[in-house]
Amino acid sequence: MNTTIANIKENISKVIIGKEETVDLLLTALISGGHVLLEDVPGMGKTVLAKTLAKSMNMKFGRIQFTPDLLPSDVTGLSYYNQEKGMFTFREGPVFTNILLADEINRATPRTQSSLLECMGEGQVTVDGDTRDLERPFFVIATQNPVETLGCFPLPEAQMDRFMMKISMGTMRKNEEREMIDRYICDEPLQTISPVCGVEEVGKLQEECRNIFVHNDLRNYIVDLIQASRVGGIEGVAGMAMAEGVSPRGTLSLLRASQGYALIQGRDYVVPEDIKAVAVPVLAHRLISESDDYRQKVKRIQGLLQSVAVPTEDWKRA
Repeated sequence: MNTTIANIKENISKVIIGKEETVDLLLTALISGGHVLLEDVPGMGKTVLAKTLAKSMNMKFGRIQFTPDLLPSDVTGLSYYNQEKGMFTFREGPVFTNILLADEINRATPRTQSSLLECMGEGQVTVDGDTRDLERPFFVIATQNPVETLGCFPLPEAQMDRFMMKISMGTMRKNEEREMIDRYICDEPLQTISPVCGVEEVGKLQEECRNIFVHNDLRNYIVDLIQASRVGGIEGVAGMAMAEGVSPRGTLSLLRASQGYALIQGRDYVVPEDIKAVAVPVLAHRLISESDDYRQKVKRIQGLLQSVAVPTEDWKRA
């Protein structure tokens, strides 16, 4: 395993107990250049995980608490008239950071939610006709509560498609919860950890991710999975009618996530298990169906993984 990745994971484990797979997926999205929608009920450690990730890599951290009265300018920034200078001055919004926690993103209006589209898709902000580049790396971790819907605005398909992955923290096992009590009873681990790398090292990991080898047969396998989500078996698994399959952006996201996951596992080439490991978090939320039941969408992708033939080959670079 890459030394930098190993150090980051070890540092995170000092604060976050268990959740190795969630941490792997989060790091995969980061080094793949994507963004994450972290969906779970309150109190599961979503904010702590985001802060721990930022602190471990010595990256700038910003947080926006999304509410119904939040305006797009509260996210991106705005130009105001500076009387002292006699000219308009731009005041940067919270998006001008490295890791942005968009907390309870579905509580903001669609207009405010859409202010993140350009930021997430192109890494830039356009205000009053002027375009400003965001710092690299730029990584959005958005959270939402899947249970409470009162006063919420569901994310539109265009916004959902901007997230490389949709993941959750999940519940803790009994031994993990007991370990958490022992660790936190007299200490606050988040306050005591130190950075193990910097922005430059993260940039190198992102460059390295794009050079992870993907065999031609696996490239075809990715395409077969995507095509199967669009045609053939439109009724889907468990009788769920599918209106639309995965978008071309989803195809590239699956490719990049597979490369990132392989790097996280310490390999310089992708194997079928990498693609299968990231398929559900990358693809399920992109499916558009008559029902908004995410569990059925997960079953649909799991069904595709079982039905689409997996090629057999030596996947290492020739």
